[in-house]
Amino acid sequence: MRYSRDLRGYGPTTPDPEWPGGARIAVQIVVNYEEGGENSIEHGDPASEAFLSEIIGAQPWPGQRHWNMESIYDYGARSGFWRLLRLLDGIPVTCYGVATALERNPEQVAAMQAAGWEMATHGLKWIDYRNVPREEEARHIAEAVALHTAVCGERPRGFYQGRTSMNTVALGCEEGGFDYLADTIADELPYWHVHNGRPQLMVPYTMDANDMRFSSGQGFGTGTDFFDYLRDSFDMLYAEGQAGAPKMMSVGLHCRLAGRPGRAMALKRFLDHARSHEGVWFATRLDIARHWARVHPFQPRPRPSQMERADFVARFGGIYEHSPFIAERVWDAEMGAVHDSAAGLAARMAQVFRQVSDAERLGVLTAHPDLAGKLAAAKRLTAESTAEQASAGLDALTDEERAEFTRLNEAYVEKHGFPFIIAVRDHDKAGILSAMQTRVDNDTATERATAEAQVVRIATLRLQEALK
Repeated sequence: MRYSRDLRGYGPTTPDPEWPGGARIAVQIVVNYEEGGENSIEHGDPASEAFLSEIIGAQPWPGQRHWNMESIYDYGARSGFWRLLRLLDGIPVTCYGVATALERNPEQVAAMQAAGWEMATHGLKWIDYRNVPREEEARHIAEAVALHTAVCGERPRGFYQGRTSMNTVALGCEEGGFDYLADTIADELPYWHVHNGRPQLMVPYTMDANDMRFSSGQGFGTGTDFFDYLRDSFDMLYAEGQAGAPKMMSVGLHCRLAGRPGRAMALKRFLDHARSHEGVWFATRLDIARHWARVHPFQPRPRPSQMERADFVARFGGIYEHSPFIAERVWDAEMGAVHDSAAGLAARMAQVFRQVSDAERLGVLTAHPDLAGKLAAAKRLTAESTAEQASAGLDALTDEERAEFTRLNEAYVEKHGFPFIIAVRDHDKAGILSAMQTRVDNDTATERATAEAQVVRIATLRLQEALK
């Protein structure tokens, strides 16, 4: 079973984005322009809009127009937009423009373009696509790009649907003309997504540093709440950037929400706060996408979760010594992107090993060769075991050392019923010999647990080598 979600991402160490000028943080402002593209009977929709307004908990009115809802959206176009435009003067901004909204607001579009805003597409209409058939959503995306191009004079390079279906990202990839997609909230750095073998850059968006939370019952209540949250988010990310792990901070705005005076003042205070710091790169999303694609171009890498069963077992069947059934059972279980890293695959293989029968675990132990034993002398070890024993100098023993290893091996197997197992890459020759001398006297239950733990450790080290 293949698990589609990537729950690992970059893992514990994020890549250095190398922001221009050595910036410690990239700040990205989005203005969502939806006014005139929302659900409305006049727009040919079956009901009125009910999302992201001052009317918390609003419900659609089937077959009816909603005067208050429409006038809230009208405020965004008539007043809120112009206030945000003035506040954001001189700052790179990305507009997520609903194509039908842009068409109905030519003066605002002209003002955005005059200010140098990036014009990304926010889809054809500001509607919920969760139940829209795939073919219809694909047609809407194509129509959005065509209308956007006609209105703005050039096609959009970024795409954010917003109210997505499970098909949205795939359709954005298949459209083929976007430098980035933004329908993800999964990270604080861009990342490459692969769809049907083709890489697509994702530039994550935000739902938290977003004025949309003014329209929810558990969100921002006052401008101070908004400012405090933006400031604290900035300060945390800025400190991480100073410590060597720069990120990006997205801020999402809506003309009818952040354009209100009390909220716009909070935005002004945040902008003043951010601009008071050195090493802040204000950028459009397209700026960020193009920078990332240049500095961190897509690099194909081994993806165990995407391998065919036979190929997976051929490559990883020897991770547990002469026990390919471990790899087989790993592949047969749920696998996803988290298992494409050495740590993730090692954890899953260890889980399978611990869950097999007692007899099967003992079989894995007995499959291991004696250290510096007869198989080594006859050069009949696996490639992994040969390299491991050589790394600790066990392939170059004196006659006296070889005799001592032989004596201890025989005593250990006679007492415990399985070979002495140790992750030799963690030790030198003297340390291994000392461990053998100590462990041979332990009780068998203790040694069984120790040996199994060492098998897991050996597998982890082998995977770290295999998946560099």
